Amino acid sequence: MPAKRQIAEARGRSAERRAALWLRLKGYSILAARVKLPVGEIDLVARKGKLIAFVEVKARARQEDALGAVSVQSWQRIARAAEAWMGQRPKFADYGWRYDIVALAPGRLPHHLKDAWRPGLA
Repeated sequence: MPAKRQIAEARGRSAERRAALWLRLKGYSILAARVKLPVGEIDLVARKGKLIAFVEVKARARQEDALGAVSVQSWQRIARAAEAWMGQRPKFADYGWRYDIVALAPGRLPHHLKDAWRPGLA
């Protein structure tokens, strides 16, 4: 793996760890991290009560940039992965689920945007 890619990978892992900690502090359980499926990837899968949150983690110099960093195509891949993940876990069949973002920026607390995207609503 090229050095530049290794640095980006390390930053991504660090951001995901910080986001997971933030979600835990807010009462979520982390069910899975760095989920890779043939149809897409999910950064974090979190649960709070009877709700599953599929969380995309973005770190940028400014939180506003992080919040806008997920394209419709990325959300669609995340949605396909979420559907596959849920389909493999019938015990969560009666849970609600949504797509969230945790945005990270230097010197700022993480920003958890709940219900950041809905399929069919670009």
